[in-house]
Parts: sequence; structure tokens; C-alpha cells
Amino acid sequence: MAHDYEVITSDTVYQGRVVDLRRDIVAMPGGTTSQRDVVLHPGAVGVVALRGDEVLLVNQYRHPVGRRLDELPAGLLDVPGEPGLEAAKRELVEEAGLTASSWHVLVDVLTSPGMTDESIRIFLARDVHEVERSVQEHEELEMTSHWVPLASAVGGALDGTLENAACVVGVLAAAEAVRRDFVGLRPADAPWRARPTH
Repeated sequence: MAHDYEVITSDTVYQGRVVDLRRDIVAMPGGTTSQRDVVLHPGAVGVVALRGDEVLLVNQYRHPVGRRLDELPAGLLDVPGEPGLEAAKRELVEEAGLTASSWHVLVDVLTSPGMTDESIRIFLARDVHEVERSVQEHEELEMTSHWVPLASAVGGALDGTLENAACVVGVLAAAEAVRRDFVGLRPADAPWRARPTH
């Protein structure tokens, strides 16, 4: 019979602008307890936008690693009650000035389940076209976007050129979806088991 990892005590030790830090004391097998530090994250969405055999990448500065990264258009689930699909549509407009006629769930990813509840849902957007967007701010002021062949992006995921986790997962999943001629993709409103609820 599997052990029940009961939380004995739990308290929030830090509240930040985006994430909180919770300290749990958890019952371990063998009658012991252990402290588990959990980063509480609101969750996020990313978008693999395909145009023919090309994928859209954005490039922006990421402060924790101190440099610019090629990534997918993406963003936090920071609008209360907003469905994941609506967040993805919003981010694609805000970061790339694009919208799409066809949307599917590509993959759901727990980014680092050993220390955070962060879950990212990556959508596949096809039949894209340009739209007007509002004025960008902060890092988005210097954000650029560019289309690259999906095969080149896959190569970048494998040779270390692409390092952002959601981008690597999204690009590889998109290549497999293309190989399968998009058969078997989940609908854009499919249940999201791991979406954080706090």
C-alpha cells in the first residue's frame, strides 16, 4: 500500500509579486517527517504559432539568467478566472501581434514538480494572421519576434540553442504533431488537470 504523504503543518513564508513560498512539514515513510519548500505559481500558457513549416519565436531579456532567450509567446495566468485559451489568445496578440483561426492543446507541462506547482499549457495555433496590438511595456518594449523553420527550431532544441523549457517542449511536440498530420490533438478547451487553483 502506498504511503500517504500527509501535510502535518503548512505556512506561507514569503509572498511575492508573482510567486509565493510555502513551507510544508510532510509525513514520510518510516515514521519520519521532512520539510518541503513549495513555490506557488499561478500557472502560464505558451503558444506554438505555425505558419506553413515555420514557427514563431520571440526574443526577450530574462533577468534570472541575465540574458536574452528565444521563446514561445507566453504569459502568466494573472487574470482571475480567465480560461487558458483566452490567456493564450491574449498573449499571442500582445507579444506578436497575431491571432489564429485554429487552436488546439499541444501539451501540458509541470515545469519542476520537485519544487513548484507551476503548470504551463502550450497551445498550437494555426491559420495565423496579423492584428493591431496595444503598446508594449517593460521587457516587451525590446521584445522581437521572428519566424524560423520548425526543423531549425527542433535542431536548436537538440543542440542547446533553445533553452527555455516551454519552448523546447513546445517545438518538439509541434514537430511530432506535424508528423502525425495533427491527428489526436486535444481540443483547445480540454480539461487541465494540473492548473494551479490558488
